[in-house]
Amino acid sequence: MATELPTTDSRISPSLIRQRKGGTPLVCLTAYTYPVARLLDPHVDLLLVGDSVAMVLHGHQTTLGASIEMMVAHGQAVMRGSARACVVVDMPAGTYEDSAAQAVGSARRIVDETGCQAVKLEGGVDMAGRIAAIVANGIPVMGHIGLLPQSVEKEGGYKIKGRTDENVAALVADALAVEKAGAFSVVIEGTIEAAAADITRRIAIPTIGIGASPDCDGQILVIDDMVGLTVDRVPKFVKEYAHLRSVIAHAAEQYASEVRNRTFPGPAHVFSGSNTNGGDDA
Repeated sequence: MATELPTTDSRISPSLIRQRKGGTPLVCLTAYTYPVARLLDPHVDLLLVGDSVAMVLHGHQTTLGASIEMMVAHGQAVMRGSARACVVVDMPAGTYEDSAAQAVGSARRIVDETGCQAVKLEGGVDMAGRIAAIVANGIPVMGHIGLLPQSVEKEGGYKIKGRTDENVAALVADALAVEKAGAFSVVIEGTIEAAAADITRRIAIPTIGIGASPDCDGQILVIDDMVGLTVDRVPKFVKEYAHLRSVIAHAAEQYASEVRNRTFPGPAHVFSGSNTNGGDDA
């Protein structure tokens, strides 16, 4: 029987995430900043400091713009803002592919400098040795198969996986390799629904879907997509639960108008020097 996650303020561990296989679906979102982590933490099981931060907050065209320094800085911010969720930090491209020693060193740096609970890396059969080496050094790993954002340039774009029997067989092999290597869970991204559902049934670790299947053991979205902050094309698999683009644009328009017509700042927003305690309230 699946173990339910604690409802106290104690931090959810990767081992508890793993035990949720087949239980109540895991709620996962990305987070990159302290205030957003504070808002999301009571509601989610897992926060991913994704390398999507390079695109979402730094304006890069792909996730390849992420560096280990960038991931550490945002990982530190999210850890400061969360108390309960399991925090996982992405290993950016170029920090784990060359050798097991490189992968372990990068993972160790991320964990030591952020205090996060786990790291995530992309790849299946080809990266199983890297996953196993990191896990052997006491660092939990989340896998990532299917559409791999770090590989979009060499693949010629974002291509949905699982359209052919051959590709489905490769995805299953990737999932099994990630599981055997010791990962505690695996993200399945941009994959035909039936293939993602089949993988979920075949492996004993939780699958986290994004553009995959409702049968996955959990779901994850990029927070900016979910709250309607994405200014470019919104992916098909995203549901916008809010539309903050319009809220922020309207607020900025209102602020600009009040500054220009000198209605802001008003009396409530300036220091008059009349406070009875000998000074204005801050």
